[in-house]
Amino acid sequence: MQSKKDIRTRIAQEKKQHTTEELHNLSSRLFSQLEAHPRFQLAKTVLLYHSLPDEVQTHAFIEKWYSQKVIVLPVVKGNELELRTYKGADQLQTGSFHIQEPLGTAFPSPASIDLAIIPGVSFDRKGNRLGRGKGYYDRLLNKLNVYKIGICFQFQLTEPGLPTEDSDIPMDEVWTENGNVASTGRQC
Repeated sequence: MQSKKDIRTRIAQEKKQHTTEELHNLSSRLFSQLEAHPRFQLAKTVLLYHSLPDEVQTHAFIEKWYSQKVIVLPVVKGNELELRTYKGADQLQTGSFHIQEPLGTAFPSPASIDLAIIPGVSFDRKGNRLGRGKGYYDRLLNKLNVYKIGICFQFQLTEPGLPTEDSDIPMDEVWTENGNVASTGRQC
């Protein structure tokens, strides 16, 4: 099994093989399918993320849906992620790691989040997730009882599987531009 460091290096090299336009098109394909997911359709409050250039691109998806659903985005606060409501592109500021983060106060009711759509450097078909190595999402998701869908590009899947630790929080499903590639059968 590859080490986490080797997987991160491999995925970073893979990402460089794709243009910004290609990543945008793959992202659009992924979200056009995910919109039809019953959990997304029923969700009133969705935890998303404001993407970096090399991640599944969420900007257009957030813009499309924030007037119809409560979209909550993470803000890096020390070693934790604070959640805030997205209120428009003009209400963002550059935060830690050059991520655009919402202004305002902490989201008052994390228990009301119906669905979490989570980024990752890599996922496997068992729902395991490899992040950037700081543990932010694992600490956040450990506090939330929410259905979790990991999203990535197809080339970010690691087979036969990822190395895991007890602190890693698995996803309930994993989606790529090819649709659902992992369903663990877990229910929240």
